[in-house]
This record gives sequence, C-alpha cells and structure tokens, in this order.
Amino acid sequence: MDQIVSQPLPREFRRTLGCFPTGVAVVTTVTRDNDPIGVTVNSFSSVSLDPPLILWSLARTAWSLPHFVSARSFGINILARHQQDICIAFSRNVKDRFEGVSWHRGIDGIPILDDTVATLQCRQRTRYDGGDHEIFVGQVLECRSTDHDPLMFYRGQLGPVAAGSS
Repeated sequence: MDQIVSQPLPREFRRTLGCFPTGVAVVTTVTRDNDPIGVTVNSFSSVSLDPPLILWSLARTAWSLPHFVSARSFGINILARHQQDICIAFSRNVKDRFEGVSWHRGIDGIPILDDTVATLQCRQRTRYDGGDHEIFVGQVLECRSTDHDPLMFYRGQLGPVAAGSS
C-alpha cells in the first residue's frame, strides 16, 4: 500500500494544476424565483457517451451553491475566445452578471449564453462530495456547437495556450 510521504501545499498544487490547459465555461441555472444565475468554471469534463453525461464542480463556499443544489437543470456554456469579458464578469462577485450579456432561455428556463463555442443543456442527475467542492453530474438533453475558437485558461492566464508559455 502506498503511503503519502508529503502532501503538496495548496499553492504548489494549484500551480501544478495550472499546467493543464483547460477550456472555460459558464454554468447557468435559475433560482426558485426563476432569476438567472451563472458562474465561471474550468472544472468541466465528459463522463459517458451512453447515456451522455458530464460533470463539473463548484466550491462549497460559492454563494451560488444552494441554487445549483436545488436546481433541476443547468446549462454548460463553453466560452469562445472573444468572450473573455463574460468569463471575468461571471467570476466576480457582482449582483447582475447577465447585464450586457446576450442570452436566451433554454430547457426549464435555464439561461443559455449566445455566441459561445458550444452549449449543453443538462438535467441534474446526481452530486458527489468532492472535498472542498461539490461535484455535479448532469445528463445532456440537448447540445450544439459552433466553429468559434475556445477561450483557454493556462497557468493562471486567459487566452491562447501559447500566452502562458515560459
């Protein structure tokens, strides 16, 4: 049985994980009052093709966690390279993140952002304990994609992957 000799410090662990380039998405849902909410994430992944399942995670300290926990559905909006401002807006603690953002309602009234690389409309299937995060698994009910270039996150920077090269 392997023993953990030393555990990485959070800062080193985060720096190491930053070496893996990821796309950036805004996950959206509605509150019980049908108000749109959304958060920027880079913790999105496919799980299964049959049935079509995806997962994403949200910090347990996030103000929006109770809304996503109680939501029936959510949208994954994979951001395009030209949507860096949307990424930043949905990562900040501002009251109306949707102000000035073009979007429409999807399944169960969830907000779907316009002009993204791709969107997936999902029904919440299950959640798991992920340490300091909650892991959400959703079944994809509808998806679409475009030819836009994706917005990337690498070594703490947004933009093309080459932007973070050392």
